[in-house]
Amino acid sequence: MVTAAPAEAFIARLRDVGEQRYHDKHPFHRRLVAGELSRGEVRAWVANRYYYQKAIPIKDAYVLAGLPTRDHRRAWIVRIVDHDGTAEQGGGGTEKWLALARAVGLNEAEVVSETRVAPGTRFAVDAYVDFARRKPWLEAVASSLTELFGPPVMAARVKAIVANYPWIDPAALAYFDDRAVSAPRDADLALSWVTAEARTPEQQDACVAALRFKCDVLWCIMDATALDAARA
Repeated sequence: MVTAAPAEAFIARLRDVGEQRYHDKHPFHRRLVAGELSRGEVRAWVANRYYYQKAIPIKDAYVLAGLPTRDHRRAWIVRIVDHDGTAEQGGGGTEKWLALARAVGLNEAEVVSETRVAPGTRFAVDAYVDFARRKPWLEAVASSLTELFGPPVMAARVKAIVANYPWIDPAALAYFDDRAVSAPRDADLALSWVTAEARTPEQQDACVAALRFKCDVLWCIMDATALDAARA
C-alpha cells in the first residue's frame, strides 16, 4: 500500500508551487513593483483586482458550507468577516480595496459596476468561485494556500508603491497592511488542516493541484489586466 508523503515533504511540494507559479513573477507585477506602470495601468490593475477581492467572501462561503464540523466553520467564518466587515465595525477588506480605487483616481461607482473588468479576469475569478463550490472541502481549502506566499510579496508591493507612485496616498494601502497580519494566520490554519487531512498520496496530489489552479487564477488575472491596460 502506498502511503502519503511525510508532512515535511508534502509542505515542501506546496511551497514549491509558489516558488514556480505565484503571480509575483508575472511581468506585469514585476513592472508594478519596479515603478514602471502608468497611471492608467495602475488603475486597470486596481479595477480588475476588485472583481477578485469582492469574490473572496463568496468563495469562502462555499468553502464554509462544505466544512465537516462546527469548529471548522467557526474558524473559517473569520475570513468572510475580514472581507465583508460588520454592521458595527464597517467595511472590511473589500471596502479598503475601494479606498485604494478612489486613491488612484477611479470612480467608485464605476469600479463597483464592474464595467472595467476584463473578460479574462471575470472568467478566471468565476472559475475559482466555482472550484470552491464543487470541489471537496480539503481541495478548496488547499487552494487558499497562496496565502503562504502573499505576505512578503505584499510588503514589497507596499514599499514599491510608496517609493514609486507618490501620487497614491499611502493611507489607501490599508488593505495590504491588514492582510500582512491576517494572511499568515489564515495560511497557518489552512495548512494545519491540509497536512492533517491529506492522508493518501491521491489527496496530497489533489491539494497540490488545487494550489496550482489558484496560482493559475491569479496569473490569468494579471494576463487579463495587462491586456486590458494595453488596450486602454
